[in-house]
Amino acid sequence: MTFASLGLFEPLLKTLTSLNYQTPTPLQLQSIPAILGNQDLIATAQTGTGKTAGFALPILQRLTLAGAPVSANSVRALILVPTRELAEQVHRSIQTYGQNLPLRSLAVYGGVSINPQMMGLRKGVDVLVATPGRLLDLHRQNAVRFRQLDILVLDEADRMLDLGFSSELNELIAVLPKQRQTLLFSATFSQRLERLAVQVSRAPQRIAVSTRNAAASTIAQWLVPVDRKRKTELFLHLLKDRQWGQVLAFVNTRKGAEQLVQAVQAIGISVETIHGDKRQPTRLRALERFKAGEIQVLIATSVAARGLDIEDLPLVVNIDLPLTAADYVHRIGRTGRAGAAGEAVSLVSADEVSQLAAIESLLGEVLTRHEEPHFIAEHRLPVTTADGLIRKKPKKPKKPKIPRQEAQPSPSAPEATSAARSRIHLGDWFTDAPGTEPKPAAPPSKAAKPAPARRPPRS
Repeated sequence: MTFASLGLFEPLLKTLTSLNYQTPTPLQLQSIPAILGNQDLIATAQTGTGKTAGFALPILQRLTLAGAPVSANSVRALILVPTRELAEQVHRSIQTYGQNLPLRSLAVYGGVSINPQMMGLRKGVDVLVATPGRLLDLHRQNAVRFRQLDILVLDEADRMLDLGFSSELNELIAVLPKQRQTLLFSATFSQRLERLAVQVSRAPQRIAVSTRNAAASTIAQWLVPVDRKRKTELFLHLLKDRQWGQVLAFVNTRKGAEQLVQAVQAIGISVETIHGDKRQPTRLRALERFKAGEIQVLIATSVAARGLDIEDLPLVVNIDLPLTAADYVHRIGRTGRAGAAGEAVSLVSADEVSQLAAIESLLGEVLTRHEEPHFIAEHRLPVTTADGLIRKKPKKPKKPKIPRQEAQPSPSAPEATSAARSRIHLGDWFTDAPGTEPKPAAPPSKAAKPAPARRPPRS
């Protein structure tokens, strides 16, 4: 099967030939004809299977053949993405695929000045790639209008929901034209995404070209149990001992990213970091240096779990396990792309066993464990199963209680002991125990004096 057989026209075929795109991926084989046919679509596929080309190529062709000029501040096709990095990546792909077409495109996202983006929208754009928050800001300032919108794409829609964009998506969808083509593309699928699909699309065609929510089979995955306090030390050890080349390492916090950068720099290895506190130009510069091979280690938070397209990246390391299992799939999906081999290593501490169980349940397999001799964990990582269960160690049996034996009465005082057992002490007085004969009251210690006789009155 070729791209020409999918119905793509000559200008796009010429571009694909120059890019050495020869055979469509399974996703593209199904998505391109459906989009050219004006069909709503929900497509689920593993990361690195050509999703961007799967929707970009037919959209560019439809916009070109429609030929309608775009009005000022208007948009004909809108692609919503969750992160700045993904917005830049998708926009670059749009520019590459449409290099021989008379179309204008623009990417807008937060973290940079809004004024150049407002200027770019003045003449109108055929394809706008945007993050939800910044797009709402532009719409509220009347910098963008949607009257000409024909196509809406939600790329990595599940991630947008994970990042809390539900209200922004609802607000945007409310102002979009009802008559439009809607396309949802994602590497994972969830019930929340199903509800969103029902809300925004009309009788969509569904495509799932691989096992739902699974990682690419070309990625070798394994983990090393380790105490949390020794994770950085273990990472530095593996970096040198295994002579790793380029490494993309993920942590969960910005503070953790900066601390790890300092530790890597201390052993003389070139390193950069990407996280939410970094300005967008700084993040892009770090990514470009990493792609160019100028730095060996790139440390990132989950902001980079999607949207980083790094050719031939050999290794991803999870210093911290992500909070959601879907993010694990996207993190390790930065390697093993387009059928290439890759490796994903996770450093897992005992307090992350719940996250590990969720990841293995999503993958449907138990990750192989490799103990590192000098880093044996004091807090042992519990055993997990492929169905997400955590096997707890059996409790030690309790020792049987030995009943206390009552003291035997002294043979010299049997009567005193028997009397003592029959009395119950209640405060400052005694009563006889039930079933015993009452005892006569003790006589008073002193006899009572008779009252003096009264004298008769005097006459």
